[in-house]
Amino acid sequence: MKKIVALLIAAGFSLAATAAPETYVIDTTHTAPRFEYSHFGYSNQVSRFDNTTGKIVIDKAAKTGSVDVTIDAKSVNTGYATFNNHLQGEDFFNTAKYPAITYKSTKVNFNGDKVASVDGNLTIKGITKPVTLTVTSFQCMPHPMLKKDACGANAVAKILRSDFGAGKYAPHVSDEVTLTFAIESVKE
Repeated sequence: MKKIVALLIAAGFSLAATAAPETYVIDTTHTAPRFEYSHFGYSNQVSRFDNTTGKIVIDKAAKTGSVDVTIDAKSVNTGYATFNNHLQGEDFFNTAKYPAITYKSTKVNFNGDKVASVDGNLTIKGITKPVTLTVTSFQCMPHPMLKKDACGANAVAKILRSDFGAGKYAPHVSDEVTLTFAIESVKE
């Protein structure tokens, strides 16, 4: 009996040793953070950032992970160059002083084998606030073209832009902003 228990314990340690965190690098060509807000109640405007970098670490066996993302605030893209420049000014992103927006996780939450949400800290204009991203889809599998493992996710959160020192024209232009992230990453 002691031999069986010892064998089971050894097998458990062996399995635990094989589970390890995996690091994925964000694919900048397939990652698009977007933000949406009401414009005077006429319509919801959607804009995006074109340059995002970072890493995602997932340990599926331990159900843990981390997210570290940097968005180039100067890459804001509204589809209109004059408005892009306006958003880069002091009233909004102030990219001359704060060129980056960052999100650093404090906890990755799983539902079964899938990432369900990510708790973390969002920093805009040097102001850091806790923000939870609700993951609406999450998939890891071999990438058919790159022949490497890859993970992708979609996530959403709501923030108040005034919390980050960017509340000009509120409430006419909504203070509440919906953040949407479409992220793809490739295993290091």
